[in-house]
Amino acid sequence: MRHWLEFALVRTVAAIVRVLPMSMVRRCGAMLGRVVYLLDRFHRRIALDNLAQAFPSKPADERVALARAMFGHFGSLLLELLKFGSLSDEEILRRVDIDGEERVRHAHEKGRGVLLFTGHFGYWEMHALAHSLRLTRMAVLARPLDNPRLHRMLEAIRTRTGNSVIYRQGAIRKVLRQLGANHTVALLIDQHQHTPDAVYVDFFRRPAATTSALAALALRTGAPVIPSFALPLPHGRYRLVYEHPVEPPRENSPEAIREFTQRCTDILEMYVRRHPELWLWMHRRWRDPEPAFAAPSESPDDAEADA
Repeated sequence: MRHWLEFALVRTVAAIVRVLPMSMVRRCGAMLGRVVYLLDRFHRRIALDNLAQAFPSKPADERVALARAMFGHFGSLLLELLKFGSLSDEEILRRVDIDGEERVRHAHEKGRGVLLFTGHFGYWEMHALAHSLRLTRMAVLARPLDNPRLHRMLEAIRTRTGNSVIYRQGAIRKVLRQLGANHTVALLIDQHQHTPDAVYVDFFRRPAATTSALAALALRTGAPVIPSFALPLPHGRYRLVYEHPVEPPRENSPEAIREFTQRCTDILEMYVRRHPELWLWMHRRWRDPEPAFAAPSESPDDAEADA
């Protein structure tokens, strides 16, 4: 019953936002997120604690404002995704400006596919939808939603422009097939990892268990690794950014994999520091102290990028 009610509510909201201009959808989403900030004490407390650890020199009232803005952003992300998935291909492309597109095209010339990475930052879902219209098909690694009706609804949006979604079961085989066809595979690298192959790298000066799948795939396939980010622009538009490729790991060793993962995490941190209101501070990113002997396995099979 709970799943059905959740689905009915989201379907109703989706029907409403589809007839509203995107700029109004963004404002409504921000209002929704701020209401959740007031009501959700648990995640509000996590966000404020994380912000205090990351920005100890900021005054408390500034950190509260950041947390409120972050909740507002994720409210906007939710409603805008429902709207974005209903747009035509031409409307989607008209709403995006792209920086660094030539870096992706040049990477594909090598014929080994391209690995994109980002985090739960900005408008990563919209980035994936627009990417396949402007460049090549993309496969995104994701975790299924608990609500099967909402899961099917979200998957329909994610695959609306020709992309595919890869879940945990048989993930490595599907990823290798996508890269072998010179397609793009996107991973999110900012979620806490429970798996034995996690590596601990510094994120805001604190050790964070991070997936080693990106490093393992780069080593195994030779696919170029490109950081990508989607930022909001006025009037319901988006700026999609492809950064310079990250040099692959030097060798298949724990030290090289950790060093590569740290460099990728540093790029993500740079963007989060520039736009802290756009990152998921309500996630418990830092959970465990770094173990004395933490070494990644050689296979990315058990590493999963959460959506």
